[in-house]
Amino acid sequence: MLRYAPPDRLNIPGSLQDGLDSTQIKIRQQQYGDNRIIEMPPTGWRDILRNTLRDPMLWFLLGTSALFLTVGELTEAIILLVALIPFLGMDAYLHRRTQASIASLSDCLAAQTTVIRDGQPQRIAAAELVPGDLVLFGTGESCPADGLIEYAEDVLCDESLLTGEAFPVRKLAVTALPHQEHAAHIASASWLFAGTRLLKGNVRLRIVFTGVETLYGEIVHLAMLGTHARTPLQGAVSNLVAILLAVAAVICLGLAWVRWEQGHGLLDALLSAVTLAVAALPEEFPVVLTFFLGVGVYRLAKRQALVRRAVVVENIGRVSCICSDKTGTLTEGRLQLSHRYPAQGFSEERLLEIAAMASRHETSDPVDLAILNSLETPLHDAAVESFPFTEDRKCEVAIIRSNDALLAVLKGAPEIVLARCKLDGTALTGWQQRIDELASSGHKVIACAWQTLDGASWHGGEPDRDFIFAGVLAFEDPVREGVPEAVRLCRDAQIRIIMITGDHPATACAVAREIGLGGATPQVVTADEIQTQLVRGESDVLRNIDVIARAVPAQKLLLVQTLQNSGEIVAVTGDGINDVPALQAADIGIAMGQRGTRSAREVAAIVLLDDNFHSIVQAIGEGRQLFTNLQLSFQYLLMIHLPLVLTAALIPLAGYPMLYLPIHIVWLELVIHPTALLVFQEIAGNKKLVYQPPTKQLRFFSRWQWFVMGLAGLTVTVIVTLAYIRSLGAGYDVDHARAMALVTLIAASVGITAVLSRMHSSAAWYIVSLTIGLSCLLVQIPALAGFLHLAPLHVDDWLLAIASGMIAATLTLLGRANGLRIFRKRQTQSQQHCD
Repeated sequence: MLRYAPPDRLNIPGSLQDGLDSTQIKIRQQQYGDNRIIEMPPTGWRDILRNTLRDPMLWFLLGTSALFLTVGELTEAIILLVALIPFLGMDAYLHRRTQASIASLSDCLAAQTTVIRDGQPQRIAAAELVPGDLVLFGTGESCPADGLIEYAEDVLCDESLLTGEAFPVRKLAVTALPHQEHAAHIASASWLFAGTRLLKGNVRLRIVFTGVETLYGEIVHLAMLGTHARTPLQGAVSNLVAILLAVAAVICLGLAWVRWEQGHGLLDALLSAVTLAVAALPEEFPVVLTFFLGVGVYRLAKRQALVRRAVVVENIGRVSCICSDKTGTLTEGRLQLSHRYPAQGFSEERLLEIAAMASRHETSDPVDLAILNSLETPLHDAAVESFPFTEDRKCEVAIIRSNDALLAVLKGAPEIVLARCKLDGTALTGWQQRIDELASSGHKVIACAWQTLDGASWHGGEPDRDFIFAGVLAFEDPVREGVPEAVRLCRDAQIRIIMITGDHPATACAVAREIGLGGATPQVVTADEIQTQLVRGESDVLRNIDVIARAVPAQKLLLVQTLQNSGEIVAVTGDGINDVPALQAADIGIAMGQRGTRSAREVAAIVLLDDNFHSIVQAIGEGRQLFTNLQLSFQYLLMIHLPLVLTAALIPLAGYPMLYLPIHIVWLELVIHPTALLVFQEIAGNKKLVYQPPTKQLRFFSRWQWFVMGLAGLTVTVIVTLAYIRSLGAGYDVDHARAMALVTLIAASVGITAVLSRMHSSAAWYIVSLTIGLSCLLVQIPALAGFLHLAPLHVDDWLLAIASGMIAATLTLLGRANGLRIFRKRQTQSQQHCD
């Protein structure tokens, strides 16, 4: 990666070695400002409240709560007010989380640093740095801003948080700083970026970019551009509630006016309207939504997926494409010695010992640590002299005294080690071929060699010839357990997986083949190539891509947005700061909990506690089942509310006595609420993911389902009305008629519940049994029936009620059968896709 270094920031009068003086510092502070990551614009509680008040769900809850309070239904009013808490708290929580995520980005920056000013080293706050400052820091310290390396002493840098690269990066001093009018494009090997950490070595760094102009600052800016729009589920429920609310209001006002015109008096008119309102207002829908989301959060937590925003439980079930980071997500994010290839005459143990003698714990080099950690028994040989690894030398030599013998051990880049060894042409060709194969498969390869020194003739200096070749070691970042199985499940369900990584294409391709992504020949391209094609308007270029390598944060964000614009529901996984913009913009951002940075966890909607990619697949399955269960619950509510509201309105409109009294509505709600909340949330899903077409516009119900629900509701309405009129008789036995209508409606509720739930949950058996048993007791025991203004039913009444329940169940079964047909069709599509 090349980056432009503006020469005006580096043209400093006086000695470059002395750094800036006080006058220059003051001028540059005024010109460039503090070295602070850009902060979110301050947002007060008034702004949060203003945005919250735009949500129609809030007004619905407030209005219905006030209505229940007016008619004296204090319990219902309190329940609705309690339901306000998640909706009011959501915006405040998102505001706090966004601010926290931005603030947490500052945590990886150095708080203080050593700078040369006025010719003297000073310890200052990193926020006070300006372009042109000369900074000194060493092993274990973090870089405070973006700058060019003027001096580098054996520098090894960890850039994984910014680039996703698993391996440490060697850094070189820049040959010359740009001056005067000459612009300079300088390779990343001479840059150090804010937020990266020095693994070893010492650096003298000339600061070029500070604050928002650093790569770090750009990431924050991209994260700030992301928004958390309301999910389709919220929109669908809000629209449904708004429609039902409008219809209920019209019916209530119409009923009050008709009863007044019929001469029943003002009290009767108001009582009829209020009773109908209590029956018609769909307060169950937001309560059920909140409850089911809470259940989803709990179940995902059991799957090791911590949900930070409850409404995304629905969205994850609709995911059609997963953009996954490689390092720390698909792989374990650590360097591991995977292969040992000793030369003839050497054992694997001896090869490892030679490599270990040329390694040091104090360097914190991941290669050295992987070698030393692979030893079964620590070595105790004394090191006489060491010639450390540098970018120019690309090898490390150690002089070791072992058992009174003086040994020279060598490890490093294979081409350097082979050049110092005595090998014939055939052996050299064979080893080079093996090394090339390992490198092309994504391994980091080093070679090892040794020789015995003559203690009498060796007087110091680094041996550079006549080494005996000992073999090669290969390292890799191992794939996480369960990832290949998770990839297969996603492929079967036609959920795309695209690996987006900062790693080398060969490394990424090797990992893709190992996990089964893209089959035997994954389609691998670099992010620069993709970006060029996207800029030209070739948006379909991503259609067959499996791996995108060498990606930087802005490119990851562009890729996610392009996929979303093409209709995909995109989930992004990652663990580093480089993943923050994409996590923020995705439909579902999924961060790794164990290895993930705080920034990634704060921005993500879901955090995987076990860092297991397989947990994502389980979370998708749970999300899909949650939505299915929620559909069933809403189907039940609509199918039972429609006859309840219509009979409560039509019978009084026809001039008959009121069908439902307030106490009857309470009874029915005691049946409806537990059924909707408890029965359907327990239904378990299919363990195998099934193909589900992506759609941005959520259709809560298909046209067929709406037709079946309407048909069932109207049929039950007719049955309940006829049962009421029949039982009313010539003598106007209102108590008997009300009992008959109530039992008929409850029987329909039981039939609908049994079909929708298929009685697959214990809650279904309990609630159905309890509903039937209590109905029999309340109606057939004269004392209880009299208290409820009812009369016991006859045998033929009960048979008619049972028949109405069976009719409702049959009609519901039509919709259920169509749903199963669609399910099987998608299973077939998935199988055909896999074949």
